[in-house]
Amino acid sequence: MSKIKICGLMREQDIDFVNESMPDFIGFVFAKSKRTVSFETASKLKSRLSAKIKTVGVFVNDDIENIVRLCNAGIIDLIQLHGGENEEYILKLKEKIFNPVIKAVKIGQPPYEPSLLKQIAAIGKEDFTLYDSGAGSGKTFDWDLIKNIKTPYFLAGGINIENISFAIKKLNPFCIDISGGVETDGKKDLKKIRDIIRAARIIT
Repeated sequence: MSKIKICGLMREQDIDFVNESMPDFIGFVFAKSKRTVSFETASKLKSRLSAKIKTVGVFVNDDIENIVRLCNAGIIDLIQLHGGENEEYILKLKEKIFNPVIKAVKIGQPPYEPSLLKQIAAIGKEDFTLYDSGAGSGKTFDWDLIKNIKTPYFLAGGINIENISFAIKKLNPFCIDISGGVETDGKKDLKKIRDIIRAARIIT
């Protein structure tokens, strides 16, 4: 059964929503975004979060020391990289912390460059790959491009209540990553979170 990550939490009520619904992971966005949170806000939200839910920090080309500080403070459990971070960057990060690293691959929309198809199949120094149509795009990509991937990965981009069951049955990813698909007017919606987690967990 695929795990569930609810990303882009910003408010105390968002934490209350996930504490009730119990996804496997939640995400705090530290990169520039409409969902960005500060170190202080993330620390406050983390203190309110159930200990059974793991936190993921989302970064784009951030200073390694900023990530290390969040890890050492116990604010994030996993690191998600969405920029141009290369293997050297990931190795330097792993020299300083033991938290698992997720590296995002932006697939986007066709036409697809040959270099992208090689990148999809590549396994680097990260612990997990995340395949996305582009951070915050709200659109899916061509899932056939990753249907033969055997290593555990996160699937993101345009996942909602209408397509989550199909995504899990077709691809069986390690984790489904959802943000806009559980929002109403740009805010996390308890009913949508509840419904999408229920839909994911009835699939065997």
